[in-house]
Amino acid sequence: MASTTSSGSPTGRRDGILSPTYLATTVGMFGLIAFAAFEAMAVTTVMPSVARDLDGFHLYALSFAAPLASGVVGMVGAGTWSDRVGPRGPLLFAMALFSLGLLVCGTAPTMEVLIAGRVIQGLGGGALVVGVYVVVGLVYPSVLQPAIFASFAAAWVLPSLFGPGLAALVAGAVGWRWVFTGTIAMVLLALVLIAPTLRRMVAHPEGTATSRYRLGWACVAAVAVLALELLGSGGGLARVGALGALLLVLVALARLLPVGTLTGRRGLPAVVATRGLLAASFFSAEAYVVYVLQDRWSLSVGQAGVALTVVGVVWALASQVQSRLGTRITHERAMRWGAAVVLAGLLALVVSVALRAGGSDLPAVLPIAAYVLAGAGMGFAYPRTSVAMLAESTDRDRGLNTSALSVADSLGAALALSLSGVAFAAAQSGGRDPFIVVYALAGVIGVLGAVAAVRTRS
Repeated sequence: MASTTSSGSPTGRRDGILSPTYLATTVGMFGLIAFAAFEAMAVTTVMPSVARDLDGFHLYALSFAAPLASGVVGMVGAGTWSDRVGPRGPLLFAMALFSLGLLVCGTAPTMEVLIAGRVIQGLGGGALVVGVYVVVGLVYPSVLQPAIFASFAAAWVLPSLFGPGLAALVAGAVGWRWVFTGTIAMVLLALVLIAPTLRRMVAHPEGTATSRYRLGWACVAAVAVLALELLGSGGGLARVGALGALLLVLVALARLLPVGTLTGRRGLPAVVATRGLLAASFFSAEAYVVYVLQDRWSLSVGQAGVALTVVGVVWALASQVQSRLGTRITHERAMRWGAAVVLAGLLALVVSVALRAGGSDLPAVLPIAAYVLAGAGMGFAYPRTSVAMLAESTDRDRGLNTSALSVADSLGAALALSLSGVAFAAAQSGGRDPFIVVYALAGVIGVLGAVAAVRTRS
């Protein structure tokens, strides 16, 4: 592992995350998350335009699932690497891969090449998340961890406010390609911000050697998730292959996550399951928000992007609320309440889309409000899953547990997106409204998330 002198500060419990002891680290971490958030918001906004320009709507869901699936490989690799030598190497390598993926996407001549770029981008993004989380566990005392995770949510505020609008403006003025390539400069700026913190980190003498077999299973899971979406949209033997891919994903998850996660065993396994199911339900719904608002409510890219703006702000505000509540609300209760609010928002979104499909003159503000409500629940529950995980970890397994939480997060969302892509295609071919089907699927996953949250108490 790695350590800094700040992690052992005798004044750690009195200092805040912006005190001199932690200021440089906080600013660096904040900048890294903010620039990654801008990229996520921007890409979600312009992806319908990208798919239209590259004639790739048949790969629309895969464009979101690909970086999440490949991110699992990056997460597991970075967790193992961090446990051996600390997070400095993984973070630097992650930023390089992330930038390369952006370059490939920005110059892609076809949707298939763009998907390849998204895979590379995901490898870097997954490693980046784990590196950041390990730094938090090493540098900040537990009493400050809810605040730093809340600041990560706040790092989404500016990208949420300006990211969708700026992405729409850039796409309209010089083309969507610059949304990808322009972000590379932001990654370089983040490197400048975080460099002082990384230079101060030294190897921990008790670094552990995490088994490399997890990296192999991560690769299996990533390939299986992508195969599921590609094969599931076909027929006959292809669908049989898709079922096999789904089973393979579940086997890989059982190897990558804490024992009992798939069955919601109480304690850490349920925390990890809650994180994965929250991500699966919310992000599979979010991927289609701009699409459905354009297709069913005839909004422009900029108008539909307002939903992303509002949800980012509300997510951050909800995170600040749970942070200020501190120990007055337990981690378990915060996760339960948050999961319930996410479920309520998703169910309202299903109803809104169904009513619109039935001919109702429902205004666009209602599905946007439902999506924002789900975002509020995510903001309240999401940071506490991270804090609850760190509370169960030690110096010897912090990287392992962090990567497990991130794997559940990323692979859960990737799997849900792949299933959504299959469901969307099947609904279209069967003459049903595909948006109702994908949002109903998100709602079902939301129910499972609420159940898992109830079991997070040890």
